Amino acid sequence: MSNRAILVLEDGSVYEGLSFGSQIDAYGEVVFNTSMVGYQEILTDPSYAGQIVVPTYPLIGNYGINQQDMESKRIQVSGFIVREECHQPNHYLNEKTIHNYLAENDIPGIWGIDTRAMTRKLRSFGVMMGKITTTKTPQQALKEITNSPDYGAVDFVQKVTTDKSYEWGTFDMNTTYRIVVLDCGLKYNILRSLNQLGCRVTALPCTTPADEILKMQPDGILLSPGPGNPELLDNIVDTIKKLVGKKPIMGICLGSQLIGRAFGASNFKLKFGHRGGNHPVKDLSDGHIYITAQNHGYALDPDTVRNGLEVSHVNLNDGTVEGVRHRELPIFAIQYHSEASPGPLDNMYLFKKYLEMIKGEL
Repeated sequence: MSNRAILVLEDGSVYEGLSFGSQIDAYGEVVFNTSMVGYQEILTDPSYAGQIVVPTYPLIGNYGINQQDMESKRIQVSGFIVREECHQPNHYLNEKTIHNYLAENDIPGIWGIDTRAMTRKLRSFGVMMGKITTTKTPQQALKEITNSPDYGAVDFVQKVTTDKSYEWGTFDMNTTYRIVVLDCGLKYNILRSLNQLGCRVTALPCTTPADEILKMQPDGILLSPGPGNPELLDNIVDTIKKLVGKKPIMGICLGSQLIGRAFGASNFKLKFGHRGGNHPVKDLSDGHIYITAQNHGYALDPDTVRNGLEVSHVNLNDGTVEGVRHRELPIFAIQYHSEASPGPLDNMYLFKKYLEMIKGEL
């Protein structure tokens, strides 16, 4: 029998449901994701650190949990809110229920909430801080929210980056290029994708100095996605400035925002962000439209993109920046996810484009 649980938002609104997973309290920014599949990838995506995630798709857990769909070594979300929790998953790879997975990782969830109504609220009023609890009154939870730091004031990248460098997958004498990935909260599918293209891939902590990166003699440098406010990450921006012009650079999501900052651009917070697998993006060079996977709450201010950078892609829903490139240097970045897992796969070609850029510089 599930216990009663509540979600309290910073505006004082209360949503009551039933507890699953862990029964501890959780605090975070409440955001929604519009993907129809991929809940395990969402749970383990480091870009969701510090957030309580609400899938808009009503049934969650129907194909269970397996080892192949991990995007990091642990669950990264602070909490999970679903319309209906599936108690009897059915899939040949299934190893455990989503309830057991959350419980083992001390992550609380609520089911039985009208997640579509909550999504409409967040779209109308913007994302809010919230708290999941099974023990506190709404008044007690609201007081704790008021006394807790806002999402945009915390450096979550330091919480999710790897502690030490590591190499991914296999490589041999036929290896094409050596790529180092600065881990600001990367998903494993970035490493898988590069490795499948024959690259020797090494992930580095986000605190790795530029001179140490260059001593490794990489053919290219990739700046990973990650959580939180890009305006807090001056140390990584300084590292990028020292790498510019030394090696070809590709940025994804947070990596794009940080490249922008390295060239003098600024970022702003979106009302409710872009999270899901169905966001249309237009390539300004040829007019081609791609369906993309996204997960970000901040975006580059197009009026501040300068110093050789130019906007290369835009979001067709709201016109925000979805990509930048440098007019002269071998640098480009996208705000969406070329490594989308489980999909859509429209944008995997960007890794090949990056390797072609590296080839042209050797």
